[in-house]
Order: sequence, then structure tokens, then C-alpha cells
Amino acid sequence: QLQLVESGGGLVQPGGSLRLSCAASGFSFAYYAIGWFRQVPGKEREGVSCISDTDGTTYYADSAKGRFTISRDNDKNTVYLQMNSLKPEDTGVYYCAADQRRPVQAMCLSPDYGMDYWGKGTLVTVSS
Repeated sequence: QLQLVESGGGLVQPGGSLRLSCAASGFSFAYYAIGWFRQVPGKEREGVSCISDTDGTTYYADSAKGRFTISRDNDKNTVYLQMNSLKPEDTGVYYCAADQRRPVQAMCLSPDYGMDYWGKGTLVTVSS
């Protein structure tokens, strides 16, 4: 069965850390760029960070630079998002998505166009 499954979300205090995981199955994961996207009620879904399929090229939104790190383990069919120094504005549902065609910057900047697969999301709440 083809799917992406996110995990690792939860409630964390400002300044804390979380590591999100995106586990893939049912398709050739290694040939897809993978991205993390955040959705907040009333706002458009935005790209947080994306990583290419083979050469490890990454893209980070300005809000994520210096605090978040994306990585992938193709042997485990998993992509990770390490989030440090979390802020209340990082709160949202985090989705991962797979794209076989576009470079990572285009993928992250245009999340509502051209994705091949989406996960169902994991909720991150940053609050004291």
C-alpha cells in the first residue's frame, strides 16, 4: 500500500525540540524529493523544508533556517525534520509530501501543485 506516515508531533514548550519522521512505503522512495509543509487554520499551507532524492540538496524556508534540519535515510525509507528552538509560530499540522519531478526549491514554494503523494499530518503545538 502506497503511503507516507508522519510521526513525532506533540506539545512542546517554546525553546524546546522535536524530531518529526516521515516513513514511506509502497513506492520507490529513493527517487523522490521529500518535503515538510505546515498548515495553520486560516492560512495557506507553506513549505518548511525539502530535500532532494539523491544528492542531498536542501531548501529551508526563512523561518526554518538555523533552527530546523532535514535529513533522509533511504535505507529506512524515512525523512526526518529536527526542529530546535521552537517558537509558538511553529505551531501547526506538519505534512510530508513526495515529488518526483521538481527541484526542491520549487517543491517547497509551490506545495499545492504537482505533489505525487501526501501524508495525513502530525500536529505540533508550541506553547507554555
